[in-house]
Amino acid sequence: MWPPRDIPYFSPSSANADPRGLYEKLRGAKRDGGGQPPHQGRWTRVGTAIGDMIQRDILFAEKHYEALTGDKPRFTFERNAYGEPMFEDFAPGNKTLTHNGKTFALYGFCDGILRYVTEDGEAIRVGLEIKSKQTTAAQTSDYSQRNGPKEDHVKQCVCYSLMYGNADAPLDYYVILYVNGSKKAWEMTDDEYAKNPDIKAHGLFITDEMRAGVLDRFADILDAVDNGSPPPLDLGNFTFNNFKRACALSLSDEEMAQLEREVAATMRSGLPDFKKRQYAEAFDKIREIRKGAIA
Repeated sequence: MWPPRDIPYFSPSSANADPRGLYEKLRGAKRDGGGQPPHQGRWTRVGTAIGDMIQRDILFAEKHYEALTGDKPRFTFERNAYGEPMFEDFAPGNKTLTHNGKTFALYGFCDGILRYVTEDGEAIRVGLEIKSKQTTAAQTSDYSQRNGPKEDHVKQCVCYSLMYGNADAPLDYYVILYVNGSKKAWEMTDDEYAKNPDIKAHGLFITDEMRAGVLDRFADILDAVDNGSPPPLDLGNFTFNNFKRACALSLSDEEMAQLEREVAATMRSGLPDFKKRQYAEAFDKIREIRKGAIA
C-alpha cells in the first residue's frame, strides 16, 4: 500500500532528519550511491534481528504466559482484519494529512501496536518501537539513558501515533525499548546486571502539541520547497543524510562560512568529544564533496 503518487510523503524515521536533506529529496535530487561498508550492513541486519526477536517473544508470551503463571499477559499484539499481529508488513501505515495548507502523506511500518490491559480490565492501545544498541554494554545503563529516549525516536513515535491512531481508537501511549546486542559478561551478579542491563524501556504519552510540532516541521519543509528557499543544513544529523552530495553542492559560500563558524563554536563548547568529532567530520565531508566536484 504505497502513498499516493501525486503528493509528497515522509517516513516516520525522517521526523528529525536533516531538513536540508529532506528539502533536496523532495526537489528530486539524486540519492547518494556507492553502497555501504559490509560492517554497516551487518550492523543493520543485527538490529533487524533484534526487533524480530522481541516481536517473537511477545507472541510467545501471548501463547504460553498464562499457562506458566496463571495470569493473562498484560501486553498482547493488536490484530488486523485478517487476524495477523499488528507489526511490520502486517500493519503498513499510510495516512494522508493536510496541515498549515500543505498536503502530504506519512508512510512506513511500525514495530508493533499492542493492547495493554490495566488491573481494572481497561484495554489501552500502546505503540512499540524497538531500537538496538550494539557498541558497548553501557549504552543501556541508567546513566547512559538518564536523559530519556533520543529525540529522533520520540518524533518517530509521534508520527506513528498519527498514522495508527484516530478519534475512536487513539494511540497516545508508546514504549520505546532499547535492546543492547553488547553484554558486559556472560556471568553477572544481580548487582552487576542492575548496573548494566541489556534492555531499557521508556514510556511516552503523546500529546496533540507534540503531533502539531512534527506536522509543523514537515509543512515548513514543503513550504521551503515551494518557495525555493532551502533550510539550513544540520551538521549534527549529516551522518544519516542520504543526499549528502546534493546538499553539499547546493550550499552557498555564505552558508559554508556559517557552517565553518558553527564547527569552530562546537569545538570550543562543552559538548562531548564524539559530538565535536561528528560536526568536524561532517564539515570535512562537505568540503571533500565540493572539492571533488570542482576537480
